[in-house]
Amino acid sequence: MAKKEEIERLKEEIFFLVDSVLEDPTVPRNIKNSLNEAKEKLENYKDVTNVSLALYILDDLNNDPNMPPHTRTELWKVISKLEELKEKIKK
Repeated sequence: MAKKEEIERLKEEIFFLVDSVLEDPTVPRNIKNSLNEAKEKLENYKDVTNVSLALYILDDLNNDPNMPPHTRTELWKVISKLEELKEKIKK
């Protein structure tokens, strides 16, 4: 699979995971706002910097005491996929 195709596939997976959290009515608004901000960084990415910014946002969000446990698990999945995306872009 070509690098560009792999990057697009990973982005789609990340967006799917983020959207599933955004649709969850039990997730607090501030967490949804941060997720939207991270998603926006990825939608407009030009290089690894935007992926790093999205990672920073989500990593910071991971410390939010209001986050439901099931959301934290989903967030870890997103962070893992973002790390994978970052590595693909670097290569």
